[in-house]
Formats: sequence, C-alpha cells, structure tokens
Amino acid sequence: MGVIGKLIGSPAAVSALGEAAQGVAEVFLPSATKKMELSAEAQMAALRQLGEEYQHPALSWFDRLVNGLNRLPRPFLAFGTLGLFTYAMVDPEAFARRMVGLNAVPEPLWWLLGAIVAFYFGARETHYFRSRGVVSPFAAGGAAEENAALEDWRQG
Repeated sequence: MGVIGKLIGSPAAVSALGEAAQGVAEVFLPSATKKMELSAEAQMAALRQLGEEYQHPALSWFDRLVNGLNRLPRPFLAFGTLGLFTYAMVDPEAFARRMVGLNAVPEPLWWLLGAIVAFYFGARETHYFRSRGVVSPFAAGGAAEENAALEDWRQG
C-alpha cells in the first residue's frame, strides 16, 4: 500500500475525499458544464412557455378585421401603380396636372410617407422572420453522430 493509502485508508475514503475536494472547489469556481446545462434548461423552459402562449390564439372578429386590413396595402400599391400608368395613357393632360399637384407637396411630407411605408413593410418582414420555425441541430434527435464516451458516461 502506498503512502497516501496508509494516510487516508481505503480506496472508498480516497474517492470520498476527492468528491469533497470537488465540492469545495465548486463553491469558489462553479462548474462550467453545470452552468451551461442550467442555462440551456432555463432557455428551453422559456421557449416552451412562449410556444404554449401562442399555440392556439383565439381570434375575435376585430382581430380578423385587422388581419384583413393589414393585407390590403400591398395590392393597393401594386394595382394603384398600374392604374396610374393606365390613367396616363387614357388622359395624359389630366395626369400631367395631377403630377404638377404632387410636385407642390413639401419634401418633409414625402419623407414622412416614405417612413410610413418603410416601417409598414419592415414590420411585416420582421413579423414573418420571427414567426418562422427555428432550425436546430438538436431538433432532429438522432441526426447527430453518437458519442461513445458520452454514452458510457451516461450509463456508468
């Protein structure tokens, strides 16, 4: 038996002493692995809660009305532009008078119109960007390669 074995005693005592030293060390310096596990667990719990909140939204008549109104600006802009081209071909003089009238609109008002249109389409894009599914390598389950050492550790 070695010197440490004579001082401490049995192998079980050596193992207990090692676990105690690890516990004391984690008081001063937390385990990075445990910290990552707790962080991932908290994040997944928050994502599950958020997903449950929006699982089955109850749409009232007002919600459906607003959703319908939100779908109108793009077709109005597209068909309105085509209508302007048609109007210019049908009655060029009246079209020219109206364009002179638009020329009298002050520049800050044009900036305001541009900001409103930009925010509308930007918010719409952001909504669709946020509502698409999150692609995760962990979502597939068995798609990742198996780690033999990790499996041994889990079983042992």
